[in-house]
Amino acid sequence: MEDPAFISDSNSKDVSTLYGKPSSQLVLGTIADVPVVILSRHGPGHSINPTNVNYRANISALKEEGCTHILAATACGSLRGPIAPGHFVFPDQFIDRTTKRISTFFDGSDVRHVSMGNPFSAGMRSCLVEACKSLGFKHHNGGTVVTIEGPRFSTKAESVMFRSWGCDIINMSTVPEIVLARELDLKYQSIAMSTDYDCWHESEEEVTMEMIYAVM
Repeated sequence: MEDPAFISDSNSKDVSTLYGKPSSQLVLGTIADVPVVILSRHGPGHSINPTNVNYRANISALKEEGCTHILAATACGSLRGPIAPGHFVFPDQFIDRTTKRISTFFDGSDVRHVSMGNPFSAGMRSCLVEACKSLGFKHHNGGTVVTIEGPRFSTKAESVMFRSWGCDIINMSTVPEIVLARELDLKYQSIAMSTDYDCWHESEEEVTMEMIYAVM
């Protein structure tokens, strides 16, 4: 995403928001004549760990630039055998296991409560599924992602617990990103790629960064 050659007429833009600067410059351009904006969540060279990402600045910057939909790329660990490394997953639910992140724009006197029953965009998910079918990509329509605080990976006990909760994949970035997007009325869908089996699988090695980079 830091070298978006698939974008036409691209240019970079430095911005600042009420919540500070976003993780990276915004890259503006078009894909098939559709205006798009790319933002690198973890900064140039993946230099910002998940806890320290300024999620509010990122989402606010996209909203201020006129974005209406967010396609969020994320690596994930698989908590289910059929979701093999290299498969795409388009989740439709999340469980929040983060502990240190600001997860709302409404933390002052302007208190609001946003519905989160179906947090992901069904319309965007349908488009992604159809695209995968046409390209022959292995994919999974729906599923529950559990977002952990990180930057450490799970213990085996945690991984087994998340499986017992019905979680299908695990990552460190969906929350609070999706919550903040919903608060600003932005449609949001994750494009998750399974890179490993976390550490629950008895016949697979536990996850390492090297494994993740090898698949991505």
